[in-house]
Amino acid sequence: MGLFDALFRSSEILGIAEETLEFALESSEASHPDEYMGFLRGTEANKLGVDQDGLVITDILVVPGTETNSVSATVKTSQIPNDVKALGSIHSHPNGVIRPSSADLETFGRGSVHVIIGAPYRRTDWKAFDSQGKPTQLNVIDVDLPETEDFFDFTQADIDDELRR
Repeated sequence: MGLFDALFRSSEILGIAEETLEFALESSEASHPDEYMGFLRGTEANKLGVDQDGLVITDILVVPGTETNSVSATVKTSQIPNDVKALGSIHSHPNGVIRPSSADLETFGRGSVHVIIGAPYRRTDWKAFDSQGKPTQLNVIDVDLPETEDFFDFTQADIDDELRR
């Protein structure tokens, strides 16, 4: 099993957490006019108080070194942590078109759900697709997300220092 295959595990996805979707919409708008890109990660539903088996998308991993512009986003696969188990991908289309491009379809084979968010990034400006690029239902679930560790406790100055190295 290759690294990319290990990244993408198949399990029943019940939906995306409301707070995670809001984060993605805000991040997409903040990245405009460039694309926003990340990998979807999930939490077992029963750990979130949902009385069902399956996963709820609760996290978006943005890989360091991802290069974006107004028409594409390129992930440096060498920068993906070995322990990442992604359920699929999420990215924005600054042109507002909420359907997969041919380049998108080439990457959709990995993972079971792929979300595209279109400008102007309102609550209704997104759709989910399966690995074949066909529209699929992705419920928005209102759950309390688990507290995260202080892993992302850094400032812009910390990032600037790291980039100068």
